Amino acid sequence: MLTDDGVSIEARYEPSPGVRTEPSGHLALVVGHGFSGALERPALRRVASAFHQRTAVVTFSFRGHGRSGGRSTVGDREVLDLAAAVRWARRLGHRRVATVGFSMGGSVVIRQAALYGKTEKSDEIQPLKDITQGERTGRSPGRTDAMPSAPAQAADALREAAERSPSTADTLPETADTLAGSADGAAPDAVDGAAPDAVVAVSSPARWYYRGTAPMRRLHWAVTRPAGRLVSRYGLRTRIDPRGWAVDPLSPVAAAPLIAPTPLLIVHGDRDPYFPLDHPRMLASAADPATSELWIEPGYGHAETAASPDLLTRIADWAAAHA
Repeated sequence: MLTDDGVSIEARYEPSPGVRTEPSGHLALVVGHGFSGALERPALRRVASAFHQRTAVVTFSFRGHGRSGGRSTVGDREVLDLAAAVRWARRLGHRRVATVGFSMGGSVVIRQAALYGKTEKSDEIQPLKDITQGERTGRSPGRTDAMPSAPAQAADALREAAERSPSTADTLPETADTLAGSADGAAPDAVDGAAPDAVVAVSSPARWYYRGTAPMRRLHWAVTRPAGRLVSRYGLRTRIDPRGWAVDPLSPVAAAPLIAPTPLLIVHGDRDPYFPLDHPRMLASAADPATSELWIEPGYGHAETAASPDLLTRIADWAAAHA
């Protein structure tokens, strides 16, 4: 696959079990792995195998991972990789496509659905015009011109979420004020099938720069320090863009209210060593309650590595029912 900004992405397609004809109407799950994952990693292959018992599966390596080109931007331009994978699934004939992301991939599926998703007023898909313009124009790469001031819409939704959920009321209004102050707009473009029909975010962070756990402090060291990027390259086989973010992308919690009416499932473990439960609760509070669900899984740890076969089966069944 080739992304809109010209990065080559390795990908694999596994058709629906027993389907030998045109797959139109059959669901395809497009799976986004976590940081340092890749197409051939055992954890992702186990996820793909579990999903493939139910439906067709597209797996791929994000930029900077595995045999894909480019360098990792740790959740920013990876939305372009996911968009390319969704388009590929549709070109293969699938009319229903759901995205499932783990950890970093969870943040990517949320942001990608917000940037490329359907509006509540029509079925016309509203794509991100040019995510690569962030460095050139000073706009956030995570901002879209397709909606009338997407950050402003997100700000209003986050303030409403704070009123609904006292547990997140101290954090969401601050995020909303930041978004409202940074809103901008431009003209929409045409789209070519990159919008998902359902979204599942597993073990996703809600906000950027979180360092409240030891694993996340280690990850920040790996991403931001030259020695850490060297370790990532040769130890984790993950190539990280040393330039970092020119402008912060739209965060997952700011993107969550923009996903509706596309169904959203947020899955998190109560033993996640990376992100405590305030992350999924913030996402759920920000999302449209009419089109979103939150599963807090007892005993579950983090991302694809810890996901049980039962959990993966329930995720696939949810996607099939909601896409």
